Amino acid sequence: MSFWDVLWLIIVSFGFLFYLMMLFSIIGDLFADHETRGIVKVVWVVFLLVVPLLTALVYLLVRGDGMARRRARTVQSAVDAQDAYIKSVATPAPADQIQKAKALLDEGTITQQEYDSLKSKALS
Repeated sequence: MSFWDVLWLIIVSFGFLFYLMMLFSIIGDLFADHETRGIVKVVWVVFLLVVPLLTALVYLLVRGDGMARRRARTVQSAVDAQDAYIKSVATPAPADQIQKAKALLDEGTITQQEYDSLKSKALS
């Protein structure tokens, strides 16, 4: 195998992987779009199988903006869910905070005034 054969193999392999990534991205976006009717999805998939490169380019031209919006919405939803989970795990429950403050009060580590302050913060 010559140098040019290897170079050509690398270029073709890269192009094929790029095409597969584009195809999976289009199919994923197509099925993630809940506003598109089923028959329209079937037509897109059939055309992707029959005339793949032309259909992929047309899909990107026609629905490219929607792809970006749907992807941004999905990412934002995941970030919001992660933030909510972190807040729920990181912030102890008010009952736990009050219980710990009561234990400190019983040990004499804090005063009644400090306990009342901690309790009011936990309940707010």
